[in-house]
Amino acid sequence: MTLETIAENRAFGGTQGVYRHASAETRTEMTFSVYLPPQAMAGAKCPVVWYLSGLTCTHANVTEKGEYRRACAELGLIFVSPDTSPRGEGVPDDPDGAYDFGLGAGFYVDATEQPWAQHYRMRSYVEHELPALVAEHFPVDVARQAIMGHSMGGHGALTIALRNPGRFASASAFAPIVAPSQVPWGEKALGGYLGPDRAAWRACDAVALIQDGARLADLLVDQGEADGFLSGQLKPELLAAACEQAGIPITLRLQPGYDHSYYFISTFMEDHLRWHAQRLG
Repeated sequence: MTLETIAENRAFGGTQGVYRHASAETRTEMTFSVYLPPQAMAGAKCPVVWYLSGLTCTHANVTEKGEYRRACAELGLIFVSPDTSPRGEGVPDDPDGAYDFGLGAGFYVDATEQPWAQHYRMRSYVEHELPALVAEHFPVDVARQAIMGHSMGGHGALTIALRNPGRFASASAFAPIVAPSQVPWGEKALGGYLGPDRAAWRACDAVALIQDGARLADLLVDQGEADGFLSGQLKPELLAAACEQAGIPITLRLQPGYDHSYYFISTFMEDHLRWHAQRLG
């Protein structure tokens, strides 16, 4: 698969790159970023941490604001961040221009409804196509992978980990949408992309997946107590209850004074990376 280099910059002894390729899944060009730590630059195969971003974001938000490179350089972690939806001419958007559906809001699902089904295949892109591309072009140790994300991307990280047992050594999230079937953001997105049959939504809902038998070794979740979306859209208590009932150890940390922004994410990013590194070996 052909890969175009958009930019590469030296950082903490490694290289921060931004790349573009033609996606067979989305039928568009897709852009993503990869940080290679010094160990990878020296020829070692390194574990990879996948980071999925939230509503309105591209790869650039965490790349520019996430403050992950120093820790990744120390720990020897490759850090990969894809876009959140297909983009380009002919890709449909929310007809009302809303931020929570369409461009920037792919919700990491494969759409089955029109006009979304042709391009909005972010589940297959993130679960299959992009990992194959990254493994082909970068020194990734495919036996050691972790996944994390923020908000909509936290939803994506948790559901992908739950659907792929044994693939990821660890999964964590910042302020995830844990039960999209039960909140307005998720009801709009899943209904729009997947149609009105709520049974089809369960494979894209972390709480529902756990209720249906999916399991993880453990979870780390950070949530800001000053997050304006906490009670209406995020509802971490639903994830905590599902994990307790299923016997999944979860560390849910409510952080006083923190909101939904990258000030929050960057504060606790190193904690998450060290947590993943311990489980990656």
